[in-house]
Amino acid sequence: MATAIAPSTPLRKALGETELLWMMAMLMALNAFGIDAILPALDALAADLSVSGNDRQFVIGVFLLAGGIGSLVPGALADRFGRRPILLGAVAVYIVLSILSALAPTYDALIAVRGAQGFFAAGIVALPPAIIRDRVGGDKMARMMSLIFVIFLMVPAIAPTIGEGILQIGSWRAIFGAMAVLGVVMGTWVYLRLPESLTDENRQQIHLRTIGVNMGRALALPSTFGYVIGSALVFGALFGFINSSQQLITETFGAGDIFPLVFAICAGSMAFASWSNSRIVERFGARRVSHTALFFFIAVSAVQVMFAFQPEEHLWVFVPLMATNMALLGFIGSNFGAIAMNPFFNIAGAASSAHGFVRMTMAALLGGAIGYAFDGTARPLALALLASGLACLVLVLMSEKGKLFGPSDAEMGR
Repeated sequence: MATAIAPSTPLRKALGETELLWMMAMLMALNAFGIDAILPALDALAADLSVSGNDRQFVIGVFLLAGGIGSLVPGALADRFGRRPILLGAVAVYIVLSILSALAPTYDALIAVRGAQGFFAAGIVALPPAIIRDRVGGDKMARMMSLIFVIFLMVPAIAPTIGEGILQIGSWRAIFGAMAVLGVVMGTWVYLRLPESLTDENRQQIHLRTIGVNMGRALALPSTFGYVIGSALVFGALFGFINSSQQLITETFGAGDIFPLVFAICAGSMAFASWSNSRIVERFGARRVSHTALFFFIAVSAVQVMFAFQPEEHLWVFVPLMATNMALLGFIGSNFGAIAMNPFFNIAGAASSAHGFVRMTMAALLGGAIGYAFDGTARPLALALLASGLACLVLVLMSEKGKLFGPSDAEMGR
């Protein structure tokens, strides 16, 4: 049975756990749609705005980087004014800047607007974990975040197909119009149904010192530091794939006509893994599941490197390996996030923002560098996946003081 969550007004039907999960997932998916839907249109966009080479990737990269930087802002504001008003403001800005993206006359103007959109829409990604953490923690939070990721990842799986469909009846500008329409839908849903989850006793004052101290606490704790930085590294490699995926599939493997299908297979594998994680994480614990997945991630990445350095790599080899590693990220991401957030119940907003800032900024910079290193082969991506996995393992070992596969919260009596 779904857990009832108190409504914000006495006459409003309580928001159940199932609806909450769908709402948080679709909010995060709104941000993902802003990234992935435009991928099939990069060639058309580049031709229309006279963009050459790997520079077209900046439409994606600047959004990701600005989103990471912007993650510093909404959590602290949400700890003071509440989750609901900050979230609604983030969605409103997303809508306006989607419209401005559709109207951008030059590539430089588009990049500027996309950067602003990523920055101000950071709350769409940063606040859902804080809203969930207001209610639950530990392995249950990991389970709920996994379910959110299942729903959330359905959108990246189908977003390129939607973008391709829009291109059949309009231009790349219409894709940004679709982003605005979806923003209106989500904003209406949040306005009508989401109650405030921040209690009065957990509200924080807006003092730069307080914000700095809270964020410093969220990053300095040795038991969480490795999980934040480690996840930034492995997701940076994933962003490298996203940035270069259109060129990689189209130019390297000559399969541009099935690009949406290839992307759907890879993203869909993450959704399936997140669903599987939600079924097992409370039984085995977030640490056991994510640590095991990390070792497999490293092993698969090593195989990717081996095939990438063959004289000719085939699409039928690349796709299963990439899909497998993206599936393993489905076991790593939500569990790492839950482990890192668990100690910070009373400053969940600041912690979510601090973690999101480090994770997204590092991942975006790394992903941009990997994407821009595209040389017509899958070698830069394969090497980055392996290196990030190994570095992540070292960081997790540091956070866990050399002891992996720790017990679940249930076994520890939490």
